[in-house]
Amino acid sequence: MKELRSRSWFGKTDKMGFIYRSWMKNQGFPEDLFDGRPVIGICNTWSELTPCNAHLRDIAEVVKRGVFEAGGFPLEFPVMSLGETLLKPTAMLFRNLASMDAEESIRGNPIDGVVLLTGCDKTTPSTLMGAASVDLPTIVVPGGPMLNGKFRGMDIGSGTHVWKFDEERKKGQLSDADYLYAESCMSRSAGHCMTMGTASTMACMVESLGLTLPGAAAIPAVDSRKKVLAHLSGRRIVEMVKEDLKLSKILTQRAFENAIKVNAAVGGSTNLIIHLTAIAGRIGVPLELADFDRLGSGIPLLLNLMPSGKFLMEDFYYAGGLPVILSELRDVLDMDALTVNGRTHGENVQGRDVCYNREVIAAVEQPLIEHAGIAVLKGNLAVNGAVIKPSAATPALMQHRGRAVVFEDIEDYHRRIDDPGLEIDASSVMVLKNVGPVGYPGMPEVGNMALPKKLLEQGVTDMVRISDGRMSGTAYGTVVLHVSPESAIGGVLALVQNGDWIELDVEGRRLHLDVSDAELERRKKAWAPPVVSQADRGYVQLYRKHVQQAHEGADLDFLRGGSGSEVTRDSH
Repeated sequence: MKELRSRSWFGKTDKMGFIYRSWMKNQGFPEDLFDGRPVIGICNTWSELTPCNAHLRDIAEVVKRGVFEAGGFPLEFPVMSLGETLLKPTAMLFRNLASMDAEESIRGNPIDGVVLLTGCDKTTPSTLMGAASVDLPTIVVPGGPMLNGKFRGMDIGSGTHVWKFDEERKKGQLSDADYLYAESCMSRSAGHCMTMGTASTMACMVESLGLTLPGAAAIPAVDSRKKVLAHLSGRRIVEMVKEDLKLSKILTQRAFENAIKVNAAVGGSTNLIIHLTAIAGRIGVPLELADFDRLGSGIPLLLNLMPSGKFLMEDFYYAGGLPVILSELRDVLDMDALTVNGRTHGENVQGRDVCYNREVIAAVEQPLIEHAGIAVLKGNLAVNGAVIKPSAATPALMQHRGRAVVFEDIEDYHRRIDDPGLEIDASSVMVLKNVGPVGYPGMPEVGNMALPKKLLEQGVTDMVRISDGRMSGTAYGTVVLHVSPESAIGGVLALVQNGDWIELDVEGRRLHLDVSDAELERRKKAWAPPVVSQADRGYVQLYRKHVQQAHEGADLDFLRGGSGSEVTRDSH
């Protein structure tokens, strides 16, 4: 085993060695912990402001047990925690900031290997982006989903039923009292969303990338087996350090391709595109928007989980979890891809490939949908691309031509959407501008705009919706997202006017604004960029100046790639 990087802190016998060891000893660490054993950083995204991750303090203690057993020295450290449900204006604005926090905390401290404790949507990609830029041995412990929501005899899913209940209340089908009561019924245990929202998608992503121990993605947060996994992960990271099994040895091109295909099979969130692209940019793997369509759109949907199905993550785990999905897809995945336990996916699924509930996980020969994944659309309305999730959309709307009803920003939408005088019908195409990375700023999950109350009362359940924003993985509908270039920087989306005809052809991968080039040029000359509030100082200003567009992963341009783990200068 090569000399550990922590020895340049704790292995010194001069003044600096004295400083590095002495101040650590005020926590009661005995002398022999500084004897050259691997120092394991436990990167904890715990926060009471991040409800999905509020149990990670307990998980951290279990990881430490495993590290100590394997002869390592565990040291827990915090990074900015991104709570999807509370953080304004959107947690996505701060994903890159949290990645910087993780990167510099890992690089600047005496750490030989890293355990990432993740859960809520952005805590997984942000910490992984930071870790990838340093490239040390790293293992991920997902926090796990909540238990199934239970409301008056039926299972309800976090996020997915929020949208459904909100529509039912608007239509008078659900009382205010029942609406309030459902809050507690939906969120009844520790953990993240138990639908295939972005948090669950990220958990499946890291397992399919090979960054967790087998079966990690679906274990409920409060299941004792989650602690077993955490314990074993603590043991394993010490061995990974001894083997020098760095992130770059696992995060190869084939690992990313596996993740794209698995995401299609589980009906994962469109947010995977943004995050996986950003992670690839940090580790130096070329990944383009077209790859998600090329690799994923022909994959069958196998997981019957909300919002694309009827079950929830707890059911997924009991049916066999992600190893069953991997086994079903073995003919299209690279099963020789290396994972953190030193074995391949093919070796890991042996003995874990039995499905215990075919209603939850379909066989590849009898899929729920023949071709799932994410479709990438292009046209004059999205020169660099836009995306749609077919498994969450209405088949009858996948080819559609309608007149635009335009909302200039989110405030305009909220002000007018339920106005009885709004000129809109079921054939209209709802267009929302200025909710992209630069325009909001931060690219929030507002793309699945709620339908006008007057149309809901008429029985309309879905409409084509287009924006440069994102939508929650828990959401559903015929929603076109991530339009690039975005409206705030002068993309064609900025030039759409009420009454313009828009054509959506998902099969043809086309998104077209039926306006002549000459007219678009005239409109462009009259266009002025929007004024964004609270964007003239600090991190937000930095973000708006340097954020890349959606098709590039919305990372900051100066963060692509990495600086490695070497730090040569001492602090005193």
